[in-house]
Amino acid sequence: MENKYSKYYVDWWKVGRNTIIKLVVVVVVLPTICLGAWYAIKNEWFAPSAVAETPTSAARIISFEGDVRVTRAATRETIVVTKETTVAAGDTIQTQSDGRAVVRMVDGSDFTVKPNSTLVIRDNSSLFGGTNVRVSLDDGQLNVRTDQQQENTQNVVEMLDSETQVRSQTDASFNADAARNGGEIRISRGTVETTIGGERTTISENEFAAVDGGKLTGKEKLLVPPKAASPANMSQVAAASGDGVTVAFNWQDESSMPVASYYLQVSRSPIFASDSILVDRGSLTSHDFRLAGMQPGTYYWRLKTTSKSGQTSEWSEPWRFSVARNGAGSGIDVAGWNVENVGGNVFFISGRTQPGLRVRALGREAFSGGDGAFRMQVATPLSEVAVEVGDDRGNRAGFVLGLRGGKVLRRF
Repeated sequence: MENKYSKYYVDWWKVGRNTIIKLVVVVVVLPTICLGAWYAIKNEWFAPSAVAETPTSAARIISFEGDVRVTRAATRETIVVTKETTVAAGDTIQTQSDGRAVVRMVDGSDFTVKPNSTLVIRDNSSLFGGTNVRVSLDDGQLNVRTDQQQENTQNVVEMLDSETQVRSQTDASFNADAARNGGEIRISRGTVETTIGGERTTISENEFAAVDGGKLTGKEKLLVPPKAASPANMSQVAAASGDGVTVAFNWQDESSMPVASYYLQVSRSPIFASDSILVDRGSLTSHDFRLAGMQPGTYYWRLKTTSKSGQTSEWSEPWRFSVARNGAGSGIDVAGWNVENVGGNVFFISGRTQPGLRVRALGREAFSGGDGAFRMQVATPLSEVAVEVGDDRGNRAGFVLGLRGGKVLRRF
């Protein structure tokens, strides 16, 4: 029997050195270059430097909420602030009823423009090692915070007929009422010097002064707002029936000054928007107030007081409470979370849930539309934010969201 063998033939090619190098480039180096280019474009390495285009005399809106607008002095163009924005001398910053902005000046001081306010940047320059900051508060409220300043620094707030030099390590609040041509200055830390009608007056820590009729009057101890007692902050009140529940509001005096009256506001909005306020009562002389028929939902309340001398305090920090129906379940969830950084510490958060739900985070709120989609703006230097989603029946769900990746870190 004849043996049979299978034969296999292998052909060999002679490969040149240059060919091997080209293969390595195609397989290894080229994908690496493409990956690096993609990463650089994603992180805007090739984008024009915003710092190089920023004038040295420009201030920066480093944080904002709600409707904030800037009118350019050079063009008279009005823009709505949607990201970190520079403002130059002559520019006007206007906040609407739901807006506020923090402006970082050249000397490192922070100017917080409160809702319904108009602020004009007069100067914000640095020369020969010194800085000149000057603003004009035409209407509304402005808070100024300074740290340690150089000797040749000028930080001035113009308000009505007054000019106030804000010193180092000072927290000051300015209120201008254009309608009645009056204003107030409150100092909670540090010292300021106010000049009006050629007369200079020093206002020190925990002091108050009024600007009225071209004069600085009523300098006295700073009046402290009342201290809220109940309903407690973050508490829940149970509604046993569909008729709602009666909530008793109680507070205490924090100031030793004689008090003439109290002012109470209760709102469905953390920013106390005019169309969300349920109680707006002044001239209260007792330490309590009762509100009947409160339906399931989340509410906010705050207080201020007026002394017998006529001084009115700042608002107290808002407290939040909720009314919930007994046995109410949740079942609320959110899908499609997305976080967009629009500059600095400002983010847009979006997602999709049930239609008509209220979404809250860091004092801001939004409502989901007919398709369940929502979008809201927050400002925070932190890497995560707590978002609460709820309805008017007291149902709620809480999410801690990572601002860098848009992922839900945990629920509460």
